[in-house]
Amino acid sequence: MLWAPVIVLLGAWCTGKDTPLDPALLAQGASSQLVVTQPLSVADPLGTTVKLSCALSSGYSIGNDRVRWYQQKPGSAPRFVYHYYTSSDQGRGTGIPARFTISPDTSNNLWNLVISGVQAEDEADYYCYTWDGKQSVAAHTGQRTPLLPPRAL
Repeated sequence: MLWAPVIVLLGAWCTGKDTPLDPALLAQGASSQLVVTQPLSVADPLGTTVKLSCALSSGYSIGNDRVRWYQQKPGSAPRFVYHYYTSSDQGRGTGIPARFTISPDTSNNLWNLVISGVQAEDEADYYCYTWDGKQSVAAHTGQRTPLLPPRAL
């Protein structure tokens, strides 16, 4: 049996608008009072469950702030994956399979995007973002790096 890892690169953004993520924001490096943190990458074998965490700074919390996740593949615009506000106010983007879910961790203030049975097509950059109703700038927490092909591991 072949072991084929899926590499997922992560970035994090905050925005002050309740609108779809504007690709122009991805090019900005502005600072913000919001702080979103994510690990830079994960590598997991196909078919496993992958959990991508998004942590917001203190003052922001599950149930008070909506978080959205986006997926971006090289050469494509960001694609809306999932939004989460409360257990009764959440949902996937059009065409996103049911294996993408949110598993909030209220004790650690984490919005976890869970991909069950990860597939090669899931290899992408993933972004989480939120807003506080006041800010309209984007904030990036880390340097994006190129995807590594599985054979490079």
